[in-house]
Amino acid sequence: MRTRRNPGTDIALVAAFAALVAACALLPAIKLAGPVPITLQTFAVLLSGAVLGMRRGFLAVVLYLAVGAAGLPVFSGGAAGLAVLAGPTAGYLVGFPLAAALCGLLVERLPRRSLASVPVVFAAGLFSSAALIHTCGMTGLVLRADLTWAQAFDVDKVFWIGDVLKNAAMAFVATAVHRAFPDMLGRKAALTRSEQPESSPAA
Repeated sequence: MRTRRNPGTDIALVAAFAALVAACALLPAIKLAGPVPITLQTFAVLLSGAVLGMRRGFLAVVLYLAVGAAGLPVFSGGAAGLAVLAGPTAGYLVGFPLAAALCGLLVERLPRRSLASVPVVFAAGLFSSAALIHTCGMTGLVLRADLTWAQAFDVDKVFWIGDVLKNAAMAFVATAVHRAFPDMLGRKAALTRSEQPESSPAA
């Protein structure tokens, strides 16, 4: 069964999560030796997909990128403009909306209304990050930073511990949101076996 969504609410949620991604990007980053700093962006990107679903999560992150490309200083370190999308971090930025969409697509099909759902939401986020953010990121480093694939992997691998922690936090937050707002994705949330209503005994 599907529930009807309000377009105005959809627009507000997309804008709110775009702002969340921007806020996480502007928090102090951890500078490493490589060209890509560690930020909380991936937490917000994957949370957008996990909470809003594939379409709205994708649109929220695309809106964030469009605002930054238009000149607002919302990229990491307060950077802005099209030049950022041509720099060494471009691959990670390109991977963000794709990962949000994939994470949303997976979470839409997963149970998500109990604490038992946290591991599967975590796995959806980590898989989406690995398949798209890290892959696109390393591709960008090879193309834009003139690194070999081995060098790009050396730069990228330092993000994995932080990625695991951020995805764990994302899974707890997303599950809490879906427990509080079970119709957030516009259709009845998938139920775990423990959440299935018990059948009434025959009279």
